[in-house]
Amino acid sequence: MICLINGKIKNTISITDRGLHYGDGCFTTIRVIKDKVELFEYHISRLKKCAKKLFLPSINWKNISDDINTLALLNKEKFAVIKVIITRGSGYNRGYSTIGFNKPTVIMFLNHYPIKYIDQQKNGIKLIISKIPITNNYYLSEIKHLNCLEHILIKKQIEIMEVDEAITTDINNNILGCCSSNIFWRKGQYIYTPDLSQGGVKGIMRKKIIHCLLKSMFKFYFIKAKINMIELADEIIISNALMPILYVNTIIMQKKIIDYVHKDKILFHYLKSYCL
Repeated sequence: MICLINGKIKNTISITDRGLHYGDGCFTTIRVIKDKVELFEYHISRLKKCAKKLFLPSINWKNISDDINTLALLNKEKFAVIKVIITRGSGYNRGYSTIGFNKPTVIMFLNHYPIKYIDQQKNGIKLIISKIPITNNYYLSEIKHLNCLEHILIKKQIEIMEVDEAITTDINNNILGCCSSNIFWRKGQYIYTPDLSQGGVKGIMRKKIIHCLLKSMFKFYFIKAKINMIELADEIIISNALMPILYVNTIIMQKKIIDYVHKDKILFHYLKSYCL
């Protein structure tokens, strides 16, 4: 792993950093193909939006862009991952106040690609329904911030159940997505994805898929849906910037198992060349 902190090769940060104390910052995770950064403009645009909403100190976006591309050029593998984290910075101001924090901390590292995704693209995945609801928050709905306790607990459920992902819901039992991915499902020619205006993460690959579907022969809708709507689906896929898309074989519910193994994968194959 190669790590840059504020543009310099380094792997330590100050113990007073706001990211450590309060999760005060944002991040994005980028897929690298050989030495090329995938969906670069999407990632930078989201980071800028996050930084603005969180009132982070002035950020040199040219330096960030240059450092991302520098790390990508160091990749020697077919696929790799670059993670970018921006915090409010470090200092001795006590409490939640942001006064006096004028220099953000920018952390980047180049790491190995999760090879499990290669296998899952070919063989599909198994899901559960998470028992832990995600809190609704309109203001934070578009921010990939550093406060991830709900997702950490959901990931623990996934590991205990020995499955690949978990479908998440909000406090009103509306589907939001999955622990670390967005979700789409197909019923005939109709494609649905959750309305995330009140919560959830609007992922980079989700954005790309939506652009594709809006120009396709499918009829596409954002909806608020309960779990029972998923049960009626002909096909389910999940997405994030690294996967980038995977199809669902099985959903394990409390009292039954929903099997999609023998169903058509029309949507997955339609998006495959566009996303992979």
